[in-house]
Amino acid sequence: MNTVELIRKKRNGNQLTEQEIQYLITNFTNRKIPDYQFSAFLMAAFLKGMTKQETAALTKAMLYSGKVIDLSSIKGIKVDKHSTGGIGDKTSLILSPIVAAAGISVPMISGRGLGHTGGTLDKLEAIPGFRTDLDLKRYKSVIKKCGAVLIGQTKEIAPADKLIYSLRDVTATVESIPLITASIMSKKLAEGIDALVLDVKTGSGAFMQKYEDSLALADSLVNTAKAFKKKVIAMITDMNQPLGNYIGNWLEVYESVKVLQGEKVSDLLEVTLNLSGAMIYLGGKAKSVKEGVEVSQVMIDSGKAFDKFLEMAKLQDGDISYLKNPEKYPKSKIHLEVTATKTGYIESMNNFEIGMASLELGAGRMTMTDKIDPKAGIIFYPKIGDQIKKGQAIAELFTDKKEKVEQVKQKLLNAVKVSQKKTQPVKLIHKVI
Repeated sequence: MNTVELIRKKRNGNQLTEQEIQYLITNFTNRKIPDYQFSAFLMAAFLKGMTKQETAALTKAMLYSGKVIDLSSIKGIKVDKHSTGGIGDKTSLILSPIVAAAGISVPMISGRGLGHTGGTLDKLEAIPGFRTDLDLKRYKSVIKKCGAVLIGQTKEIAPADKLIYSLRDVTATVESIPLITASIMSKKLAEGIDALVLDVKTGSGAFMQKYEDSLALADSLVNTAKAFKKKVIAMITDMNQPLGNYIGNWLEVYESVKVLQGEKVSDLLEVTLNLSGAMIYLGGKAKSVKEGVEVSQVMIDSGKAFDKFLEMAKLQDGDISYLKNPEKYPKSKIHLEVTATKTGYIESMNNFEIGMASLELGAGRMTMTDKIDPKAGIIFYPKIGDQIKKGQAIAELFTDKKEKVEQVKQKLLNAVKVSQKKTQPVKLIHKVI
């Protein structure tokens, strides 16, 4: 095969065969195709799109560029969840122990923060000692012992994805649904799962801000999972406001602990229980998603889910004394309250700006070399549709960066639109596929 001819074929809008896509991925991963040629292919795929068949073939080639973990020695159906990312989205920390407590194995390979969105690995690493860099032998061992494990991508898993993603990032080809699909699914399928629940975010704090783009991505992910004969459910959930109230790594661990201990954080709980309910249903421990939601609530109410979280954290070297006694965690040097400047109803929010505000405080990375401050972040109180009064606290800031406080305070006030007319709360789950 000829690389230039394959680039030309895709540039002209023609469909590539599975063998042609395999050739491109294998030779790029082996560094026989240079970056400049593969960049040309990525742009051609971005501009001309890819069919369902091409997307499945691309996923397969990326999946088999490395190891596919064999979890056949672990009994039962293995189920994972993937979220496309958002502000305050800590559902993985809550649902993985819920589902494991219900008797279903949850092998989860997660990511770090990306842009304005937080990452599950960064949140877990806010727990002193918690290791997300387990090798595959220990990965299997933790699942066998407690039923859930949360680690980062290893060198053996979908190495093609790592190479391609770094190239997409610098060639303006990130927002391609087929390329996003292959990136997500190659990693998820490599985990050794039997079923997958997808949480595709939509709104101002999501990567896919338009509902029709979120729907197209959800359809693409579901079609690809089905092509690999995996059970799958996708939910399109709202990201026009933070999920829960806490934003920032340790703050989100703290809120997750509170929810696992029975505190009712209504929006966070609704989304999490629907996702865990779907996982329990796909795992064969409930006859419907609704029944799975009920089982999830029982796991929380009985204390089994929180016990499972402690067990998992301990097996991954986390110091669980901080989970049992969160008040002993180090405090930020600066703690400031932000108050409303007028009375009215919350009409809308720029959730992207709220996410960026938490990054400014140190809760995420502005550059690749930045160090995250795990204790930095925001507690953000109002929801769309809420009534607020002038002088009422809308947020609390936590940071060691004194020079950022005024800027972040203004960013948060500008991100919230207040109306004199009563507004409706947002619908949290837009569609189930």
